[in-house]
Amino acid sequence: MTTQVAVRHSTFAVAVYELLNPIPFGFFTAALIFDIIYVCNADVLWTKSASWLIAIGLVIAIIPRVVNLVQIFGSKTWPQTSSVKIYFWLNLVAVVVAIVNAFVHSRDAYAVVPEGLILSIIVVALLGIANILLAVCPRLK
Repeated sequence: MTTQVAVRHSTFAVAVYELLNPIPFGFFTAALIFDIIYVCNADVLWTKSASWLIAIGLVIAIIPRVVNLVQIFGSKTWPQTSSVKIYFWLNLVAVVVAIVNAFVHSRDAYAVVPEGLILSIIVVALLGIANILLAVCPRLK
């Protein structure tokens, strides 16, 4: 007779992950909106605000990515479906592109367009695809 053992994940880690995970997506989306506004009216305020939003989004994105890394590759009990792994890799690629975007936004305001806008679109698209994929695909085996 075999018994099923209920495995508990770290409640604190899951709570921190679920609390902080959506915040960078909001910051990066706001930066995209600010980049679009900057393209329309060429006021330097919008691109400087977008650069701050990207920087803050990257700082906040560190903790959920580390927790997700430990959940995916450090735990044998966490669901190891392909959708969870693809979600992790899409988020990681989005963070790397956002780092490049932060460097682009650190330039003069007039030198940000069009690279900054294109990179912001790519970051938001990657995060959006990752969230849709995770919502549509089942998490459990």
